Amino acid sequence: MKMRIPLAKPEITDADREAVMEVLRTPNLSSGPKVQEFEQAICDYAGSKHAVAVNSGTSALQIAVRSLGLDAGAEVILPSFTFSALLNVILQEGPRPKFVDIDPESYNTTPELIAAAITEDTQLVIAVHTFGIPADVPGIISAISSLSRAGRPRHTIQVIEDACEALGTEVEGRKAGILGDAGLFAFYPNKQITTGEGGVLVTSDERLARQARILRNQGRDPTLSWEDHAEIGFSYRLSDMNCALGISQLKRLEYVTEKRQHLAESYDRRLQGIADLVRPPLSSVIGRISWFLYPVRLSDRFTRADRDWICDSLASEGIATGRYFAPLHRQPVLRNCGVTTTELPNTESVADRVIALPFFNELTEAEVEQVCSELEDSIHKWLRKT
Repeated sequence: MKMRIPLAKPEITDADREAVMEVLRTPNLSSGPKVQEFEQAICDYAGSKHAVAVNSGTSALQIAVRSLGLDAGAEVILPSFTFSALLNVILQEGPRPKFVDIDPESYNTTPELIAAAITEDTQLVIAVHTFGIPADVPGIISAISSLSRAGRPRHTIQVIEDACEALGTEVEGRKAGILGDAGLFAFYPNKQITTGEGGVLVTSDERLARQARILRNQGRDPTLSWEDHAEIGFSYRLSDMNCALGISQLKRLEYVTEKRQHLAESYDRRLQGIADLVRPPLSSVIGRISWFLYPVRLSDRFTRADRDWICDSLASEGIATGRYFAPLHRQPVLRNCGVTTTELPNTESVADRVIALPFFNELTEAEVEQVCSELEDSIHKWLRKT
């Protein structure tokens, strides 16, 4: 069914199209100058020393995990309330996932929950800025350091900062993505800016960056001949056309971040009178929000089936919604993986009741009003039905 108001839509300008066409007029379609230019633009924006462009945020995560050199069977702590790509990579690379709960107000995990989950087997923590709302990464790093000073565990725990939904988010005045050992950005068409498909690994660790570049290009070491493969690598390169689009889009990221903040404020004003909705915070004490999407949550008297009925009701009116995220600790893929799971009450409650409303750069105030009106009507229909 074609939606009258889609959940997400990329904003492509004439300048974006011309940037891609400019590459198509050259022979440099892959591994050309636009790749390095895009990587440098990301470094300049985020404040990182190195950026490695790849074909998706998932690929960035995989080469980050591989480059960190975790031991076989190492424990990786991550929130369950996040995108399935994280679990896919962990299972592919061989560590064991250990899931933690979230704070339902921020949708992020907390330093306290991370610290409580750390064991002698923990070698990596993945901190996620969910929906572009900043996670307390400094607090997480501080909690890990405190445990390390106390000898628990007796080895270094590394941190990957997943900012795939959070380009433009800030944490205590610094750009999200640069606080851990490695950070991740993604540029799928539903993100703040897009390269069509694409992702970037950022780091200040020269060794990690060099290893990531080797892995993204079939394991080829640039210090050796072209035919020599130093590692078991991947074909994760990002084309110059993608990078040209990213360079053009990145130039207006600050405008996009402000525009999306205004859209979130418009939703908040319109929805504040609906008692059965929990609206997300418009600001965070941790730093600036860069909205990936706008999530609302139904009150506890609603079930997942009720949420789904309301989403279907909106769809019948031509309004798309998203149901983010299915808890990772409940995924069927874990049944034969020997992974022990536990109850995560906040994750399970939130996942059953969240509705992502249409959210994109070109969304109009009139469309926000239509979405809110139909959402309110759908909730009232459900109340009358029950």
